[in-house]
Amino acid sequence: MKRWKMMATALAMACLLTGCWQEELPEEPEDVLPLFEEEPAEESKTILPERFALPYMPGRSLDPVDCADGMQQVVASLLYEGLFRLDGTFEPQPCLCISYTHDETASRYTFNLRPGVQFSDGSPLTGRDVKAALDRARTSERYRSRLSGISSISASGDSVTITLNGPNAALPALLDVPIVKSGGQEGAVPAGTGPYFYTEEETGAYLIANQSWWRGESQPLERIALVEAADGSALLYRFSSHEVQLITADLTGVTTVSTTGSVGCIDAETTVLQYVGCNTARTPLDSPALRRALSAGIDRDNVVGAYLSGHGKATAFPVSPVSPLYPVALEESYSVDNFASALARSGYVSQEPLTLLVNEENGFKKAIAQYLAESWTAGGLAVEVRVLPWEEYTAALAAGDFDLYYGETRLSADWDLGSLLEPGGGVNYGHWSNPDSSRLLAELAGAGDRTAAMRALCAHLKDQAPILPVCFKSSSVLTQAGVVEGLAPTAAEPFYSLGQCVIHLAEA
Repeated sequence: MKRWKMMATALAMACLLTGCWQEELPEEPEDVLPLFEEEPAEESKTILPERFALPYMPGRSLDPVDCADGMQQVVASLLYEGLFRLDGTFEPQPCLCISYTHDETASRYTFNLRPGVQFSDGSPLTGRDVKAALDRARTSERYRSRLSGISSISASGDSVTITLNGPNAALPALLDVPIVKSGGQEGAVPAGTGPYFYTEEETGAYLIANQSWWRGESQPLERIALVEAADGSALLYRFSSHEVQLITADLTGVTTVSTTGSVGCIDAETTVLQYVGCNTARTPLDSPALRRALSAGIDRDNVVGAYLSGHGKATAFPVSPVSPLYPVALEESYSVDNFASALARSGYVSQEPLTLLVNEENGFKKAIAQYLAESWTAGGLAVEVRVLPWEEYTAALAAGDFDLYYGETRLSADWDLGSLLEPGGGVNYGHWSNPDSSRLLAELAGAGDRTAAMRALCAHLKDQAPILPVCFKSSSVLTQAGVVEGLAPTAAEPFYSLGQCVIHLAEA
């Protein structure tokens, strides 16, 4: 198996790991730990384990609504399922929901549950269970923002009705929220409908294959062992010592730790957008032509390839390039000449250098910001980087004390951009306010033809350039070499392709 050269990463426990992403994304999480950078070493023989094991935190919740991010969520993803699941292009695929209808305004939906689905304890899935799970999620830290557009939820038999505060033709993309059996004992691991269920034995904790799983697909193993890893240091040790065979990580994190060994790495696309924000309320960035020139001066492919080691997807728009909604026809290729021409058309006359803010905690972001500033400056638009500690960085953004900033935010899978582009939006630090933007955002929300609506919105954003998208980050699944085959992870489900997954163990 190919040996991987891995740059620094923040492993762990607070956020930025795969599993069900936390909804509110701080740009730099607290309590981060590095993963590793592999050093050159002699090729080592593949070591197959006698059992397959995942790390988890005993004594901590495995309820998917409130359990810890990271590997605890990975374990939970094998226990629970949602009405829908997001595929690798962020398109919702029916799961516990078999069909649905909505009114003309896409403001009221009725979801019909798949017949014959049972929880792991043998009880049937009902509309009441779904309503209870979604109502809990609406008040949780993880899902509150995502489900804020829901006005009410009702259940009748095997159907669930959701009423929204306004139109959302992409509501199913938000409903991969895990469903658990209602009325379970507090503190216990609730019953789910997934391919495995949790059990504790004298020899430890395990995931056991759910023989009544409605999909009928084969599970790669009858038993998956759970090994204690109370914190990031323990997690790294368990993986390095081959006690566990799979972990998830963000490979564009904070610092590095060196180690050796053969490790497999598969990236999963995410909705985490990195972008350059413009202070559109301040001269000279109140000029759309100058903002367009700045956008033309970003070599996005080079940012991803050279500065993120390929762990991302270059993007010219705030929708992932892997999504079928991405307007490929609106893209323009980068070149020094294109930047020079756009800058000349803007009429910009050299002044004091513009300031580009970036927070100091992340070396990758600092390097990208410096690269962008040097590229723009070399082309005739002077930009200087200002590096600030996280608290000072966020304070400067809130106060509008910047020209440009390098930012990061997690978008929802319905591609709602209100937080970035609407007046009063939570991350609209550039004070962008434009009636056409608001109109196009509203049209996208209720559009029957979302492809056309997204294309119109992106054409407008390309012209006005209030933000300059750079890339969507990837998350990564790391496995001990030669152990796992056929893995095709998504951001929320490292084992998305469970039916095609093969796990190799040492012969008894």
